[in-house]
Amino acid sequence: MKLRCRDRYLSLESAVVMGVLNVTPDSFSDGGLWLDSERAVEHGVEMVEQGASIVDVGGESTRPGAEPVPLEEELRRVLPVVEGLSGQIEEPISIDTRKPEVARRALDVGASIVNDTTGEMADRSMDEIVAQSGAAVVVMHSRGTPETMRQLTEYADVVADVSSFLRGRAEQLESIGIERESVCLDPGIGFAKSADQNLQLINRVDELVALGYPIAIGTSRKSFIGRVLGLSVDQRTEATSATAAWSVSKGARIVRAHDVEPVVRTIRMIEAIQSAGR
Repeated sequence: MKLRCRDRYLSLESAVVMGVLNVTPDSFSDGGLWLDSERAVEHGVEMVEQGASIVDVGGESTRPGAEPVPLEEELRRVLPVVEGLSGQIEEPISIDTRKPEVARRALDVGASIVNDTTGEMADRSMDEIVAQSGAAVVVMHSRGTPETMRQLTEYADVVADVSSFLRGRAEQLESIGIERESVCLDPGIGFAKSADQNLQLINRVDELVALGYPIAIGTSRKSFIGRVLGLSVDQRTEATSATAAWSVSKGARIVRAHDVEPVVRTIRMIEAIQSAGR
């Protein structure tokens, strides 16, 4: 399996880590750490050195309750980082955004993946930008906005409902000319889901894998871990690695992580176990 990112292909025969680089003051985990663009670029390079195969740059927090960021401010935050990284790393750069114009401008300066977090509020102009650019796209399930998503957690069967949505979005993208090998699906752990629903999605991630697209899982340091184990954000590394191990063992191909090195090591060990004796 591979993911086409414009003029390059990212092999997914082994699972890969997408390093999270938030250039925001208010992200739930690393808000304020990488506001300086030079330090952010340095951190992105460091994540690649630790084994990240993708660096995911985001300039607007999507944590539950977060307020929207004006377009110009989001552009000011992300463009220097994307451009700086594009001159220093060979690995694909992803732009994590809800805004089509941010995606377009980031693609212009070196991004090759759009991490579209709009979910059920998807903007068709975002799809057109991806189609025209040849970029890869990560389609995530969500409901509402960061301000409203906590009230939108009613599902008949969360895994079946999320699976149906992701299948439909993939078909929409392919219908406008985006190649199947450029599409990745993300169930949106923590986005309009309760802690138990997040656990169900991780437990049954193989049902999403069965859709036939690469599945990305983003559990890193998230609040459901805190609810299950009673841990603060800075104590969730081991539990994040546990969710990565389970997801990869079930077939997920991309794992988003703030703490790149331990998650990379976890994934490689899981894959070593899987291949033993074959």
